[in-house]
Amino acid sequence: MLLWYTDVAMCELLGMNCNVPTDIVFSFTGFCERGGRTADHVDGWGIGFFEGRGCRVFLDVAPACESPVAKFVKTYPIKTLTAIAHIRKATHGAVALENTHPFVREVWGRYWLFAHNGSLEAFTPALSGRFVPVGDTDSERAFCAILDAFAARGEKEMPPLEKLYQTLAEVTAWIASHGKFNYLLGSEHFLFAYCATSLHYLIRQAPFRTAHLADADVTVDFSSVTTPKDRVAIIATRPLTDNEEWVGVAPGSLVLFQDGEVVMG
Repeated sequence: MLLWYTDVAMCELLGMNCNVPTDIVFSFTGFCERGGRTADHVDGWGIGFFEGRGCRVFLDVAPACESPVAKFVKTYPIKTLTAIAHIRKATHGAVALENTHPFVREVWGRYWLFAHNGSLEAFTPALSGRFVPVGDTDSERAFCAILDAFAARGEKEMPPLEKLYQTLAEVTAWIASHGKFNYLLGSEHFLFAYCATSLHYLIRQAPFRTAHLADADVTVDFSSVTTPKDRVAIIATRPLTDNEEWVGVAPGSLVLFQDGEVVMG
């Protein structure tokens, strides 16, 4: 039986990071059900994929469960190393395309995707002007503040992930002091995930098993569509399947995924 989750008051996040290009169709199918069918996140949705140095983003203000664009994405198995998706329940900013996550910007000659679940109060950072919000959400302001902190390091090239993790942890602590700040931030080969209140992940690797979605009667036998070397990390606000063991991220934790596994946090 499918349940309507009335206790989930804000947006939801979905991320994927892999060691080989993989499609997110299965997880995205269940995730979309929460955009108006099994939960009331009806104020738009979006998903972004990295393809080499490029970034492909789909956004729509329609509920994900009935969006023709979401239907297209579910039937178009884009293979990627990193993907970020979001279903929105608006708390700051109008229901509009410019306020729909994930947001994308360039730093160090590479694209970055960002999506946020939560609400920040009295958050009016003094931004440098290099990164300026297009919409009027607290989420996009937070993204610009994070990228300002990255740029303030002064490097012409992206620093090692260990140093970037330290910078991100510092700016995250400051932003999180303004409210609830669950987020996903990623680029081509890696994905940062921060838990303020609720975030879970699982890592699929050999021996692969059958998985069943919690929000739709859909099952996939991953042993038939993978190789023994494949490894995929799925990150979500709430577990997307009901027959796999998900790991709850401790509140206040920043986790870095690379090649489909946890490398920091």
